Amino acid sequence: MTTLSLQEARHVVAETLRAAGANEAMATATARALVLAEAQGLGSHGLSRVAQYATHLRNGRVNGDAVPTLRREKGAAALVDAHEGLAFAACEMAVAEAIARARDFGIAIAGVTDSHHCGVVVDHLRAVTDAGMVGLGFANSPAAMPAAGGRHPIFGTNPVAAVFPRRGALALMIDLSLSEVARGKVMVAAKQGKPIPLGWAVDRDGRPTTDAQAALEGSMLPIGAASSPKGAMLALVVELLVTALVGAQFGFEASSFFEDAGNRPRIGQAFIVIDPGALAGSASYLDRVEVLVAEMLRDDGVRLPGARREDLRRRAEAEGIEVPDALLAQWRQR
Repeated sequence: MTTLSLQEARHVVAETLRAAGANEAMATATARALVLAEAQGLGSHGLSRVAQYATHLRNGRVNGDAVPTLRREKGAAALVDAHEGLAFAACEMAVAEAIARARDFGIAIAGVTDSHHCGVVVDHLRAVTDAGMVGLGFANSPAAMPAAGGRHPIFGTNPVAAVFPRRGALALMIDLSLSEVARGKVMVAAKQGKPIPLGWAVDRDGRPTTDAQAALEGSMLPIGAASSPKGAMLALVVELLVTALVGAQFGFEASSFFEDAGNRPRIGQAFIVIDPGALAGSASYLDRVEVLVAEMLRDDGVRLPGARREDLRRRAEAEGIEVPDALLAQWRQR
């Protein structure tokens, strides 16, 4: 193992992506996001993605020359075109557009089209909390889950995220996949040759499996799949929000991220930003959030969403992160 500071890790990751064909802005934004995910203990969306992204760049699944642009705008709505590049710079642009428009209109939405895997969705919303606003984030991904009652994959795991700023305290940061677990966890288990728990996925014949590789070739199970269609219905809502509205591809139209060769996924993201001052008022909003937080913390064992990740991030800022030597060697060979 090699211990790298976060700055060193960002430099190595950006260098690897540039060597694979990413332009400077794309490499820098992506490295910043992947290292932040790793620092928060989210390895499935952190450094494990570097080799995948580099391969997609080299194989033409990502346009390394892409520079995001504002394709359309109307009042409180904006559409950013990622031009088939890695998603992070385009998502940064979309969030900035949504914040600026929410200041003018009280609420705003910004979509991203022709995009790629966007990592930890809630991390894109950190700028929203810095602006004292509430944020919602949505994304789709290549097909991994069936529709309610179905068997073949149609929807992605379609994460949903939200941030709610607090007065003088860490914002509430909520981030969840609409599959029972994030598919990246299955990817990591497959690479390590480890089994997965029953209830995470089914194989290509629809049978429950503990084999991670069989799960990647089959379907993830939506949250609550064992008892109700609610998870699949939520996945449908997100799928439509980030595709039909922004002109992106459905999950079943995109080749899997776990394939080296395939099409450019051209999937979508959407961010909604709300100014509390436009409704009950910022002071009232902050007061009410603290009333709820205090009530939640009355019970022992309640952990506020985002707190554990933030603790890990602060520790990584001070101590760095450990990177397997084999992984560093793999990057340098690319």
